Amino acid sequence: MSSRGTLEVPIRDRAVAGQALAQLLQAYRQRPDAVVLALPRGGVPVAYEIALQLELRLDLLLVRKLGMPGHEELAMGAIASGGVRVLNNEVLRYQPVRPEAIEAVAAREKLELQRRERVYRGQRPAPQLRGQQVILVDDGLATGATMQAAILAVRQQAPARIVVAVPVAAADSAAALRKRVDELVCPLQVDELISIGQWYRHFEQTSDEEVLHLLHQAWQRDCEQPQAR
Repeated sequence: MSSRGTLEVPIRDRAVAGQALAQLLQAYRQRPDAVVLALPRGGVPVAYEIALQLELRLDLLLVRKLGMPGHEELAMGAIASGGVRVLNNEVLRYQPVRPEAIEAVAAREKLELQRRERVYRGQRPAPQLRGQQVILVDDGLATGATMQAAILAVRQQAPARIVVAVPVAAADSAAALRKRVDELVCPLQVDELISIGQWYRHFEQTSDEEVLHLLHQAWQRDCEQPQAR
């Protein structure tokens, strides 16, 4: 086991990752204009801990990776709420995909994005982000395509500031994203990131049930402590 800044490697789990990130985001503690947006599903346990530690609102930004046909773990792009689509031109340059194949993947992922929107949010309205300090959170960055889509979706709403907070990222992806946001918080940046899970001790798939449980806890806390928001 080795130490990388505020994180022990391998990272124990997503909750520990969120607690470490919270320590690096103290400037946003209890800010009424700050909101933590998790990228489901893996980003939710990380973001929950950040919101809990910093006493901030927690919400979601729905994003879906567009997996390369036959190599679904490799992102050739991503889509996000609001009709946002990002293509990873570097990946597509080396592994070309026919336009109709891209459209088929995008259509399938759009259905899953819409399903998650219904399941997770229900009748709860999406947060209003104009003039807000928005902290986007995921459990790691490989190509960065999903986070790029998230950034574009948020920027459409004219926030005051966009912060990306992730525990681990490929160094080149982190460098590219840093140019697109106001602040990048990432204590563990590595030259080779084959999979995000390799940097965690426990990296089980986050279930819909866990997402709903954490969201309901956070939203109930908001109702009980409105003065802190």
